[in-house]
Amino acid sequence: MVRLNTIDADAHVLETMATWEYLQPDERRFLPTVVDYAQGGAKASNEGKRQQQFWIVDGRLQPKEGNVGSNTPEEAREMRDIDKRLQHMDDLEIDVQVLYPTLFLRPVTKNPAAEFALIRSYNRWLAEIWAKSGGRLRWAAKIPTYDLPKAEEELRFAKDHGACAIFLRGLECERRLSDPYFYPLYKLAEELDLALGVHSGSGCFATWDIFQDESGFNKSKLAVIGAFHSIVLDGIVERFPKLRWGFIEVSAQWVPYVLNDLDLRFKRRGKRLPSDPLKTYNLWVACQVTDDLPYVLSYAGDDNLVVGTDYGHHDTSTEIEALRLLRKNEKIKSGVVDQILGANARALYGL
Repeated sequence: MVRLNTIDADAHVLETMATWEYLQPDERRFLPTVVDYAQGGAKASNEGKRQQQFWIVDGRLQPKEGNVGSNTPEEAREMRDIDKRLQHMDDLEIDVQVLYPTLFLRPVTKNPAAEFALIRSYNRWLAEIWAKSGGRLRWAAKIPTYDLPKAEEELRFAKDHGACAIFLRGLECERRLSDPYFYPLYKLAEELDLALGVHSGSGCFATWDIFQDESGFNKSKLAVIGAFHSIVLDGIVERFPKLRWGFIEVSAQWVPYVLNDLDLRFKRRGKRLPSDPLKTYNLWVACQVTDDLPYVLSYAGDDNLVVGTDYGHHDTSTEIEALRLLRKNEKIKSGVVDQILGANARALYGL
């Protein structure tokens, strides 16, 4: 029996060539290529190091080392040694991690055939990781957003092989998450009892390219906050009342601002925002230990915050000791800390 007292609601895998070993023979033409930096303008990673390698996916150059956290063992973050990953989790006092991708945090391809081939291989790689972990490494499944009818095939497989969520970004295939295009997906997610993990990132080439050289705040973070606003204001949370939504790796400091804005807009429409909107609408937000948590909790309530380490990455959301540090926060009652570390994540992910 896997313990579920401390759940890392946001951890990562770093894709390697092993990720694509599950491509079908007729899909090998979509196999990503790794190229080495030789000369020209050097790109720096989030740790300030020169990036030595890049992916080429469907003809586009993508950074391979842009967001690598060297405070984690390489074999563990790349899933080459599952036992080492589990041992590091033990050292960090983490029972379960929920895994999100790295490469797919950005738009990769508009080619439906290429997208399906890559996500199908990725999902089978994660399924094998889950099986080897004894159930301690759960994951969010990637879906073919450009060929949505194929999502059912992938999600039924994923549900049977350790997935507890569907991975989405703040924008998907050049659309907002409130677009009716996604209604069949949301209906299926309700049927399969899978959460929607809306993670920092974007699947929209237009906005990604505009903010290409920006730090990531606009192209990744604000897209997710905007998605939260849209699904509430546009009534998606009421149309699909059984759906559970997680907004991951964007801190929680914005929650009071967005709820205040929604309250004003609801009143202009002759409606009333519930007194506890996150709980009413099944919305969870991953906080950071740097957030003003007593203030955030006064808006979000005790039941709808979770926390993650961003394991494997190095950016403003990364705190490898996040779960232990939260226990030391004397401004929050111990019972509430226990909820954020365990019960709330169990509820979000249906664990």
